[in-house]
Amino acid sequence: EYSRFYPGNLLEYEFLDQRVQNLYEADKRFGRILLFFTFLAILVACLGLFGLASYMAFLRTKEVGIRKVLGASVLGIVTLLSKDFVRLVFLAALIATPVAWLAGRFWLQDFAYRITLPWWVFPAAGMVAILIALITVSYQAARAALANPAEALKSE
Repeated sequence: EYSRFYPGNLLEYEFLDQRVQNLYEADKRFGRILLFFTFLAILVACLGLFGLASYMAFLRTKEVGIRKVLGASVLGIVTLLSKDFVRLVFLAALIATPVAWLAGRFWLQDFAYRITLPWWVFPAAGMVAILIALITVSYQAARAALANPAEALKSE
């Protein structure tokens, strides 16, 4: 029947689900690339934070030694060495929240069926960032807190 009404045209067809999948293929590819670079950025940030925490612990070796001699607990020293990093990560999360919200809204405006970004995602991301920073910094802080205070104060 089709060839009788449209003699010069070939009938081309495709399934609707396959067409919809093809429409979102670019977004899926973008999501995979973004996920890879997100993990890479987190890894590089953790390595930098680890190095900075190591350097800060080295600079405060004598202070930590004196505090240990005067009876400071390991938890107290770890808290002392970690709180500055937590404060900075919290500040970074506060700055990043509106930027991420705007970027999310900008990206979602191109979709036919939009979703709203839930409010709890942003504090949860900030808490995850603080947790990652705490885990990264706590290793160096605990190492400094468990070091022998006599070694730190040997030159004094």
